[in-house]
Amino acid sequence: MLQFQKYTWEDFQDYCSLVADDHVMKYITGKGMSEERAREKFTSIMQINEEDDLLGYFKVIDHDIGLIGDCKLVRYKRDRSALEIGYLLKQVFWKKGFGSGVCKALLERAAEIAPDDDIIGIVDPDNIASCRLLEKFGFKSYFVGEEHGVPTQKLVLRR
Repeated sequence: MLQFQKYTWEDFQDYCSLVADDHVMKYITGKGMSEERAREKFTSIMQINEEDDLLGYFKVIDHDIGLIGDCKLVRYKRDRSALEIGYLLKQVFWKKGFGSGVCKALLERAAEIAPDDDIIGIVDPDNIASCRLLEKFGFKSYFVGEEHGVPTQKLVLRR
């Protein structure tokens, strides 16, 4: 069973262990983050977590395994009337159904918090598995191109 625990300041090492991995970060930043970069990002995550009790960034924990990744359910920065989901898993948990479990749980949480709000997923277009996962849950692609010099595909689940 998956549990989502909102990050606290004490969770930096867990976060750092996820984002330092080149494989995990391949489609997010291109490579693993340095500890300094991870600390900068974690500080911004904690600011977002303090803004809203229900939305934010979460550790994803499997009851039997422990930490398997992290995820986010936040207001989309380009349109605050929409939500954005995101997720990353340790490589050993890829292609084992955990991504579907995380996505399903995020969408259920979004339906409880803001049932009428569209949901955005942003992925690297080369990350075929992530694109297919979102499409499996009804997301439709509406943008493929570069954003801030980064290959980007945006998908939306209309409510």
